[in-house]
Amino acid sequence: MIWMTRIFAHSSMSPAFSDIQNRGFTLVRELLSQAALDELARSLGPATGAGARGMLSLPWVRDLATSETLLAAVRPYLPDSPRPVRAIYFDKSPGTNWLVAWHQDLTIAVADQTDAPGFGPWSTKEGLIHVQPPVELLQNMITLRLHLDDTDESNGALRLIPGSHTQGRLAAPDIERLRSTLSEETCRASQGDALLMRPLILHASGRSTSDRHRRILHIEYAGCDLPHGLQWNLAA
Repeated sequence: MIWMTRIFAHSSMSPAFSDIQNRGFTLVRELLSQAALDELARSLGPATGAGARGMLSLPWVRDLATSETLLAAVRPYLPDSPRPVRAIYFDKSPGTNWLVAWHQDLTIAVADQTDAPGFGPWSTKEGLIHVQPPVELLQNMITLRLHLDDTDESNGALRLIPGSHTQGRLAAPDIERLRSTLSEETCRASQGDALLMRPLILHASGRSTSDRHRRILHIEYAGCDLPHGLQWNLAA
């Protein structure tokens, strides 16, 4: 595959590493070449509705997620070898438009529910078991969002509050407090760029006011195994 040919590396002294540590996110420019983007867009095809979950069940998505290009991009920010644990395809367009309120990504998808201290509450979404893990586990994860389109305010770019990932799990009053005391930033990205972000960072997105698409392949990576016999559900 084309996307297996490009390798990136970041040292612990790099600006990107500092951004992840202090701000909770960083933008990697041109992670995928135009040829790789074209191949990815062809493979994804037209989205149905807002997109699709369970993308890791597709062999070619798993090949991309485990390619050295993507693993090298996330490896410096995880305590152990990165493993992709969930992939979602989003396509915000004039025909399928939505907004997302300020939130943190607090849940993971697991194969089965079991008695696991520190895990909960449990929920079922689209027939799949989800749970909120301890904050320490979320701190050992990172999300990579590949942009298939140029993205800005007009087509629903992600907005983030730098530094909010250091505050742990936030209740609604805490979110409002941080929104009033910290400035937000908009992730303006070009085709092929990748946003790396911690799950605990506060983020949101508005409705698109453009006739352009905003296609994102969202891949979550973990740097640890699950405890208490839990297993990641890669079909989520």
